[in-house]
Amino acid sequence: MTTPVPEETDEVSIRPAERADLLAVVRIENEAFSQPWPYDAFERFLGEPGFLVAATDGEVAGYVVADTIQQVGRSLGHVKDIAVHPDRRGMGVGSALLTRSLGVLAARGAETVKLEVRRSNDEAKRLYREFGFDPLRRVPGYYGDGEDAIVMIRKLG
Repeated sequence: MTTPVPEETDEVSIRPAERADLLAVVRIENEAFSQPWPYDAFERFLGEPGFLVAATDGEVAGYVVADTIQQVGRSLGHVKDIAVHPDRRGMGVGSALLTRSLGVLAARGAETVKLEVRRSNDEAKRLYREFGFDPLRRVPGYYGDGEDAIVMIRKLG
C-alpha cells in the first residue's frame, strides 16, 4: 500500500490523519458541532484512506472522515464528518478537504457520494452545492437535538 503524497493548495497541506492529530481534530469537532463525535470515534478511523487532515502553518486546520460502503452491489461514498477550525474558515480549507476526499472515494470505486448536513447549516449546504451535491431527501429528527438532516448526493466520474 502506498502512502498518498500530501497535496499542497495555497498553503493548505492535506495528508492522512495520524494519532498525533487526534487531539486537534477533537478540539475542532467540539468547536464546530453542538453534538460532537467523541475521541474514540475518530480513533477508529485512523489508518483509513478517507480520514484526512488539512494543515496550515503546521497546525491542524480541519479534517474530513469519509469511507465507502457496498449498497446494492455498488460502492457508495459517504462523507461522514468534515469541519474547519473557526479561525481558518474562508481560506479554502474545507474545499481542499472535500476535493481530496472525493478523489479518495473515487479511487476506492465509489460511483456516488452522499452526506448528511443539518437543515440549518446554510454555509455547508452552499459549499456542497458548489461541489455538485444535490439534496435528495430530508430526514426528520436525524440529529440528537431533533434537528432534521438533508441528505445530499453527487455522482462521481
